[in-house]
Amino acid sequence: MLQKSTLTSTKTIYIIRHGQTDFNQMGIVQGSGVDTDLNNTGIKQAEAFFSRFNHIPFQKIYVSSLKRTHQTVAPFNSLNIPIEILPELNEINWGILEGKIQDEDTKKLFFNQLKRWREGFLNEAVEGGETPTEMQDRQKVGLNKIEAENLSPVLICMHGRAMRGFLCLLTNTPLQEMDIFPHNNVCLYVLEKPVGSYHYNIITQNSQEHLDTIIP
Repeated sequence: MLQKSTLTSTKTIYIIRHGQTDFNQMGIVQGSGVDTDLNNTGIKQAEAFFSRFNHIPFQKIYVSSLKRTHQTVAPFNSLNIPIEILPELNEINWGILEGKIQDEDTKKLFFNQLKRWREGFLNEAVEGGETPTEMQDRQKVGLNKIEAENLSPVLICMHGRAMRGFLCLLTNTPLQEMDIFPHNNVCLYVLEKPVGSYHYNIITQNSQEHLDTIIP
C-alpha cells in the first residue's frame, strides 16, 4: 500500500491494534488497568507489520500509555520517527473484570454489558469501570491533540474496544454501533479525511494480510 495523500488533499491515519499478549490468548480481559507485555506471537506480529509498512513516510506515531502499544511499534524506533504517548488512547477500563480468568458469571456480566451498550446505554459500566461515553470524551481530547499537529500520514497504536470507539469518533458513527468495527491483534485500519471534511472515510478495514506468514 502506497501513501498517496498530501496535506493539501487528505489527511491519512493508520490505526493498528497492539500485538498479542498472553492474556489475549487466554481470553482474559485486560483493559486500561492491566499493563501486559507482548508474547512471542505479538512480537512477530509487530515485526511483520514493520516489514510491510516501514516504507510509509509516517510523520509521527501515537501510542497509549500501556506498554503493549509501545512494544508493537518498537521496530519503528530504527527509523527515528517521533513517538508520543497519549493516555487518551488507553483501553476502556473494565473495572472488576480486569485481569480475571473468565468463568460463567464473569462472561455473563461481560456480554450483558456489551448488549446494554449496543442498546444505547452508553453511560453504564461494570463495577469500577469506565463507560463508553467517558472513553470517547477523553478520545476527543486525544484526537484534538493529533489534529492540532496537522501531520499526515500518522500511525496510531491502541486497543480493541478503544479502537472501536475511536473509529466511531473519526467516522461520525453513533457510539452504540461500535461493534460494527471488527479487530484482531495488529489489524490495520486506514482512514482518510478530505480537505474541508470534518470526518474520515475508511479506506482499509481490519486488514491482516501482513500477518499471513506468521506461525503462532
